[in-house]
Amino acid sequence: MSRQIISAALLLALGTLSSVIVSDAAPAPEAVGSVLTEEANALLNESPITVSQPDAGTDAKRIVTTTVTAYSSETAQTDDTPYITASGTRVRQGIAAANWLPIGTKVRIPDLFGEQVFVIEDRMHSRYTNRLDVWFPTRAEAVQFGARKTQIEIL
Repeated sequence: MSRQIISAALLLALGTLSSVIVSDAAPAPEAVGSVLTEEANALLNESPITVSQPDAGTDAKRIVTTTVTAYSSETAQTDDTPYITASGTRVRQGIAAANWLPIGTKVRIPDLFGEQVFVIEDRMHSRYTNRLDVWFPTRAEAVQFGARKTQIEIL
């Protein structure tokens, strides 16, 4: 029973529950991965962000130009659990939020953070469909970062 609830919560969080019927048995992990991959590709293809092909010398699968913003663990910027991400982990350096990439996706933002790798473990408000939000420890740091349009590498 609990496996069904977790599967339904995951699908609901990704907005796919309306197209998937939850049966008596929870879906196999490979089926969930397939749904997540298809959903991510559909979101990326419908997004107004710019996609380009990476150079041969990089490990990036795609290079995307989008707006990168910042957030902190302040109740006004989060839900009622400001230190817990949408994936259930605690916030920390290297965490990012995006609605158009699957949870667990690794990205790099070379123009702003060099070789640092970020992991998508959080979500943003549904009105932000094409942004990437980087977590900072304090509100002051997030405000200072602001919003910047740049390229990100999807690894």
